[in-house]
Amino acid sequence: MYKKFLIVASNKDKAGMNITTNLTQFGNFNLYICDKEIIYTENLDLERINDFDFIVFASKHVSESKEKTIAVHAAGNWRVAQYGGISGKVCKSSGLFMKYLFEKLYENIERYSLKDYKLTMEATHHGPLINKPCLFLEIGSTDFEWSDRRAGFVVARALAESIKTFRKDENNEVAIAIGGPHYCPNFNKIQLKTNIAISHVIPKYALPLTSEIIEEALNKTEELVDIAVLDWDGLGKQEERERILKILNNYHINYRKSSEIKKDFGI
Repeated sequence: MYKKFLIVASNKDKAGMNITTNLTQFGNFNLYICDKEIIYTENLDLERINDFDFIVFASKHVSESKEKTIAVHAAGNWRVAQYGGISGKVCKSSGLFMKYLFEKLYENIERYSLKDYKLTMEATHHGPLINKPCLFLEIGSTDFEWSDRRAGFVVARALAESIKTFRKDENNEVAIAIGGPHYCPNFNKIQLKTNIAISHVIPKYALPLTSEIIEEALNKTEELVDIAVLDWDGLGKQEERERILKILNNYHINYRKSSEIKKDFGI
C-alpha cells in the first residue's frame, strides 16, 4: 500500500532526534532533518516530501500533566489553526497504518518493559498541512523523556517494524471517531483490541459538528470510511447528539457507540 516512507524531524526537537538516531540501527530509512519546527508548513521542503508515499513526523509531546507519554495522531485543525496548518483543514490520514503502528508500539512497550509510559492516540490537531498521508509519532512530556534512550529505542523499533511489515488487512473496518477528550481513552481500546482502524479523531472540544468537518474527515482518510465511532457520553448535550446523528445520516455513514463496540470485544 505504501512503499516509500519519509521520517521528518527537527534538529531543534530532542525527541525527534532521539527517535531518528535510534532508527538508524534498524536499517536504512529515508530521513529529513529540518532546521526549524516541523508543525509549520513553510518550514518544510514540500517538493522533497512529495517524492514519498507516507510521512511520519517524529517529535516531542508536551502536556500540562507532564505524564510519560508515547502518542500517535493525525495532523490538521478542525477549528482555528493556532500551531501551524490552516483553520478547518486536516491532512490525509490512514486508519490502517495508524492502527498497525499503534499495535506495534504496544507490543514493543510490553516487550521492553517501558510500562511507565502511557501509550495513547490524540485527537487530530496542529500543523503542518501537507498533501500527503501522514501522522505524528511523539515522546513526552518533559526534557527527560524527550532524551530517554529507552523510549527512543522502543519507538524507533516499532516504527521500523511497521514500515517493513505493513500490509493492508481486509478484515479491518476503517473509522472516524467523534467525541470524548483529547487523549481518546475509549478510542485507544478500540484501536488496540478490535478490528476497527481509526484515522481521524474529532474531539468534544471541536464540536459542534458541521458538514464541513465531516467532509474533511471523510475526504482526508485514505481508505473508504466504513463507520463512525461515537464516544456517546463525550458528545455533550442531547441537542448535539441529535445534530451529529443527523449529519451522519445525511452522509449515509453507519455509526456505533464506543461502549457497544467494547462490549462486543469483551474490553
